[in-house]
Amino acid sequence: MPYKFDTDKIPMPKSKDRRCKLSDSDRELIRSLYGTVSQRKLAKRFCVSRRLIQFVGDPSKHEANLERRRERGGSSQYYSRSYNTRAVREHRRYKQSILKSEEIKEC
Repeated sequence: MPYKFDTDKIPMPKSKDRRCKLSDSDRELIRSLYGTVSQRKLAKRFCVSRRLIQFVGDPSKHEANLERRRERGGSSQYYSRSYNTRAVREHRRYKQSILKSEEIKEC
């Protein structure tokens, strides 16, 4: 039986979404500092990879990377099937716990 948030598409607040590494204000700050401060320093300051800093600071590089990925056949499963299954299951349980604690308001 599918989870309720999978079928009803209940939105997850950005503050609770563990997939997001940067907030919108962090992204704006990176864009303003990009080119004046080194990518390594920005990456260390925001605790993310240098590659993410590069993609936020120069969106054309992110688009070029996506295009190269499509040419190679698109994205595929990065991890083994068992690891991916476990990660998806843990993420769904996390979302379910937030829904049960009523931190997400249903539409």
